[in-house]
Amino acid sequence: MISAKMNIKTLTLRNFRNYENETFAFGEGLNVLTGKNAQGKTNCAEAVFYLCTGSSLRIRHDRQLIRHGQSSAYLRAEAGSRFGTVVLEAEIYDNRRELRVNGVRVARAADFLGNMNSVFFSPGELRLIQDGPDERRRFLNLSISQTSRPYCVALQRYQKILDQRNNLLKERDAALVLETLPVWDEQLAAYAARIVKARREYLAKLSPLAAEAHAYLTDGAETLALSAERAYPESEEEIRKKLVRELADAYERDLRLGFTTVGPHRDDVKVMLDGEDARGYASQGQTRTAALAMKLAEVEIFKLLSGETPVLILDDVMSELDLPRRKKLVEKVKGLQCILTCTHAERALYGKECVKLTVRGGRLVP
Repeated sequence: MISAKMNIKTLTLRNFRNYENETFAFGEGLNVLTGKNAQGKTNCAEAVFYLCTGSSLRIRHDRQLIRHGQSSAYLRAEAGSRFGTVVLEAEIYDNRRELRVNGVRVARAADFLGNMNSVFFSPGELRLIQDGPDERRRFLNLSISQTSRPYCVALQRYQKILDQRNNLLKERDAALVLETLPVWDEQLAAYAARIVKARREYLAKLSPLAAEAHAYLTDGAETLALSAERAYPESEEEIRKKLVRELADAYERDLRLGFTTVGPHRDDVKVMLDGEDARGYASQGQTRTAALAMKLAEVEIFKLLSGETPVLILDDVMSELDLPRRKKLVEKVKGLQCILTCTHAERALYGKECVKLTVRGGRLVP
């Protein structure tokens, strides 16, 4: 039973992207952000996602978020959840940032995640199906981290140890490397086992939900299935032992290549449409629908795991869908807060209840 609905009440942006100083007030249901291209709609959507996750799906370095000619950017959201009101803030500088929850600075990204969950979908999310394993791992990592702090911590520690192991593999003294590697392998495999187990459990929940959402969007014309590409033993301890053996077996290859070739940082997710690999089989339209189904399934996962609906951000999605699927999508998002960007609001499609906001040149206009 869903006990509450997460929702952003206000969003304040100062020197963020093309915004000088603007405050948005959102409703609890559908919020339609309209405006011509390159006016700041996507920047607003990105800011909401950043305050939910502490990261952007569009850039690598936070300094790219700072308005041109300025030295810092400031983002603030007041949000509601079943625990009451929460205020999320981020101050971004050229080479550092400061994150705060209810005025208290948090040192770790893991402590910022989960205060406000969100799901983001844009045409760029087609990478989830079309691109290499990196995109699907990123999807899993970000999604699981929002509802599992232990996973987020394990992932961060795994990455730190992996970096150290990779640095060691670049050493010229092979004897020293071979002597030291087993120490890193034990630590790496321990965190890897937790990651593998959590991903498997998550995919077991996600796959049927994605299949259900996909059947809804396509009227059952196709079947979607998700699964881990690689099989692992059942227990965490057996996974750990298997990875320790595989890491040892790969010493010669790892030394030759200069990086670690075994572990969950190399794993992938299979996305199958009617039993065929979607990467080589799906059309542009099929790819879009499959990716959207995965994101709608992610919404359901958050409901199950946190007891609250997340904020759904749909950036320029409607222009990519035909009218029947636009109608289905609007029907599907009822009951949760949705921030939807588009070039023009279709009143007949969105209804009179939606909150309509118009952006022009990084400013809200009447």
